[in-house]
Amino acid sequence: MSVARQVVVEADGGSRGNPGPAGYGAVVIDPATGEPLAEAAEYIGVATNNVAEYRGLIAGLTAAKALFPDAGDALRVHVRMDSKLVVEQMSGRWKIKHPDMKPLAARAAAILPPSSVTYEWIPRAQNKHADRLANEAMDAGRDGRQWEASASTAALDAPSARTPSTTLPPVQGPPGDQAAGAARARAALAAARGADAPEGLFPMPGAAETPEAGAAAEAPEAGGEPTDAHPAPQQSAGTPQTGWGSAPDLGAPATLVLLRHGETALTPEKRFSGSGGTDPELSAVGRGQAERAAEHFAALGTVQEIVSSPLRRCRETAAAVAARLGLAVRIDEGLRETDFGAWEGLTFGEVRERYGDDLTAWLASPDTAPTGGGESFAEVAERVAAARDRLVARYAGRTVLLVTHVTPIKTLVRLALGAPPEALFRMELSAASVSTVAYYGDGNASVRLLNDTSHLR
Repeated sequence: MSVARQVVVEADGGSRGNPGPAGYGAVVIDPATGEPLAEAAEYIGVATNNVAEYRGLIAGLTAAKALFPDAGDALRVHVRMDSKLVVEQMSGRWKIKHPDMKPLAARAAAILPPSSVTYEWIPRAQNKHADRLANEAMDAGRDGRQWEASASTAALDAPSARTPSTTLPPVQGPPGDQAAGAARARAALAAARGADAPEGLFPMPGAAETPEAGAAAEAPEAGGEPTDAHPAPQQSAGTPQTGWGSAPDLGAPATLVLLRHGETALTPEKRFSGSGGTDPELSAVGRGQAERAAEHFAALGTVQEIVSSPLRRCRETAAAVAARLGLAVRIDEGLRETDFGAWEGLTFGEVRERYGDDLTAWLASPDTAPTGGGESFAEVAERVAAARDRLVARYAGRTVLLVTHVTPIKTLVRLALGAPPEALFRMELSAASVSTVAYYGDGNASVRLLNDTSHLR
C-alpha cells in the first residue's frame, strides 16, 4: 500500500526579451517544515516567458514525482506559481489556444494524475526561490554554461523557515480579483501578527511587528519593465516595515483610468459596434467629447501613460488626450471591443427579431457567442484579464489612461468587484465616461470611480 505524501512545488520561468534568452526554476518543498527538498533549473535558449514558465512547471512536477517514486496515486502536489496564465490553464478554467503551449500543458498534465495536483496563483514576491533559480539559469546561459545545483544560492533568498502551507489555505484567482486578493491580504496579515492572533483582528497603528519574509508587496522593477521580462534580480536591503506598514496592500498601486471612447454615428442609435464591424470613426459629437476629456485630464495632471484599443474610435480619442498631455499612445490588442459577429451594426431589437433564440442564449450564459462566430463574454474576460495583468505589471505604481470600450471596462470593474458575469448587464457606461480601478501588489483591487461624465457637462 502506498504511503500518502504531500509536497509543494514552486515554479517560475523567465525570458529576457520575450522571446529572448530564457530559463526556468523549480523547488519542491516539504509543507510541514517549509524546507526545500529538491531544486531544478535550466537555461533553455531563446524562448518566450510562457514557454519557460511551463518548462519550470514540468521540471517541478518531475522532481516531485522522482522524490517519491513509490507513492503512486497517493502523492499530492500543490503547485504555486506567479504565472496566472499557467495556473488558470492547468486548472482548466482557461482554454489553451497558443500552439506552443498545448504540447507543454499536455506534457505537464501527464506527469501525475490530474486529481493529484492542485494549483494556486501567488504574487512574485512569494515566489522568490523559483524566480531566483530561473535567473541563475539565465545568468548561466549568458555566460555560456548550464546551471549547477552546487553553485546555487537561490535558497538564501527564500525565507529560512517558510510558513507551512497548511496554515495558509490555497486561494484561487488572478491579481485584481477581489475575493482572491482579500483572502491573500488576510493570510499575509495573519502571518505578520503571528499564528496565534484571533481571526479578523488587525494590528494597531504603531505596533512593532515583523512580517514574514516575502509577505510584503514586491517593489516595481527598475525601468518599469513588465514582469515577463525577468531582469536579473537585485538583493533587497533595509529593515522590515512595522505596524500598518507591514500590510501588503499599502504600496503605491497601478491605477488604471478607464476612458470609454467618444461617440460614433452608431452610438446614439444603440447599435452593436464591436471589433468585427466597420471600425467607425468618431462623430462630431464624439470629437468634442474627446477634447473635453483631454481638458479634464490636463487639468488633473495625474495621467502618466496612455494605452489604447487598436480600434479607430479609441485611437482618435486617445490621440486628443495625448496631444494635450504630450504623451505617446501605446496600443494593446487586448483592449479591443467584443466581436459581435452577425450582430454588428444592428440594434438590440433587430437582433431580437432576426436571431431571437441566439440572443436569449447569449443573455443567459457568458460562454455563448453571438451569431456568426463572434466572441463570448467568457472569451473576452480571458483576453481582458491578460491585458490587465500585463499593464499592471508594466505600470506598477503609475497612473495609466486606458482608452477602450464598454465590454472591457465593465469586465475590469466586474473582476475587481468579484461580481458574476451577469453584472455586465447591470452597469451603465456612457460615451467618453471615466471609471477608475487601482491594483495593489498583493492582488487586491479597488474600484474608485464608475461612469463619471462630469467633465462633459
